[in-house]
Amino acid sequence: MWKNNILETIGNTPLIKLNKVTKDLPCTVLAKVDYFNPGNSIKDRMALKMVEVAEKEGKLKPGGTIIECTSGNTGMGLALAACVKGYRCIFTTTDKQSKEKSDILKAVGAEVIVCPTNVEPGDPRSYYSVARRLAKEIPNSYFFNQYDNLANRLAHYETTGPEIWEQTEGKITHLVCTAGTGGTVTGTAMFLKEKNPSIQVWAIDVFGSLLTKYFKTGEVDMSEVHPYISEGFGEDFVPQNYDMSVIDHFEQVTDKDGAIMARRIAKEEGIFIGYSAGSCVQGLMQLKGKLKKDDLVVCIFHDHGSRYVAKIYNDQWMMERGFLDVKTFKDIVNARAVKKLVTVLPTQTVAETVELMKKYDIENIPVMNGEGPIGAISENGLFQKIFDHPELKDASVESIMEHAYPLVEYDTPVERLGSLINKGNGAVLAKDETGDYHIVTKYDVIQSLAK
Repeated sequence: MWKNNILETIGNTPLIKLNKVTKDLPCTVLAKVDYFNPGNSIKDRMALKMVEVAEKEGKLKPGGTIIECTSGNTGMGLALAACVKGYRCIFTTTDKQSKEKSDILKAVGAEVIVCPTNVEPGDPRSYYSVARRLAKEIPNSYFFNQYDNLANRLAHYETTGPEIWEQTEGKITHLVCTAGTGGTVTGTAMFLKEKNPSIQVWAIDVFGSLLTKYFKTGEVDMSEVHPYISEGFGEDFVPQNYDMSVIDHFEQVTDKDGAIMARRIAKEEGIFIGYSAGSCVQGLMQLKGKLKKDDLVVCIFHDHGSRYVAKIYNDQWMMERGFLDVKTFKDIVNARAVKKLVTVLPTQTVAETVELMKKYDIENIPVMNGEGPIGAISENGLFQKIFDHPELKDASVESIMEHAYPLVEYDTPVERLGSLINKGNGAVLAKDETGDYHIVTKYDVIQSLAK
């Protein structure tokens, strides 16, 4: 049977067992993978519910404009609803969110306004304030305010909670979920606690958010707030969607640990998830001492990794923030004895090149002119040519040289170097900060990976 529109595909997402990243835990861990929703995130659920409630209450009228402040995923859900129902969408977001999120929103017809992250919620430049202002200025518009709109948590009370209860046959003992607007963790917890009050609900927060201290003390302490890189969770105020009575524990995770865990889950489990899912599992791992053999843990995986390909799944981005300890071309050069790059001119003879190879015990020599590398001489290639034509020893290098070695950035990861070096191409070159060339061979790569 077909679906009448894309909105009918929201919900009923799978529960998938984690096997590798959680192997050190004594219990079973299942992931509620909500990137199977059409907008690739759990926010599709609450977005549709907020639209339906707003229509029912007469706050959203035909031909109206949907206005929301969003990190991207709620906007996507609202945009899908707008496509089907015929509304205009204007979204405000922050400059810390990935560019992919804004691009995706634009692709489905939304207008996106990027606002600064590092300002207080009440600042007129904040994405909260800009959204509120637009709702006042634009006729027939409605500001959804997912943070204080209780239809947010109602969506999860009506769908996410019941699905988890049914999928685990009521055996769930722990719900683990990152905490942002409060809708997912609160709504899901409210339903599950009604079914079994002993179910533990663990909310995962980020350092730089005030939610954890508020949970523990009831105090809104702005000194807890500082910029953080994690996306989609953590807050600098307490949204009205929260009911802290259904949450048993708050656990904070660093930006680095959440990003690294997300990459591990993608690589080891084959589940390509977003930042918050990585942080969710990292938070669980930090609490492993509280788990027992018969526990059945459900972690909420909010969104898809495609939102973060230029961030947590980009080696360069990770390295620039000190999140990824990977070996690079530069590391290989720094780890070996300082050696000046041995090169030959195109006018030198093959015999002279062979003598250099013997003298320095090397197998690869770049051919350089005044402008840079123009070719290469390798021991393997040279051996075959001289073996077939001994007279070539007096020939010029340029007459028999091979293609120049690939030129890469000085901080290229070793794993990338390995993919560039092959049978016909035994080395790569890079310039350091001063403009000097260096070479890395296949043996350099092998040795670095073996250490």
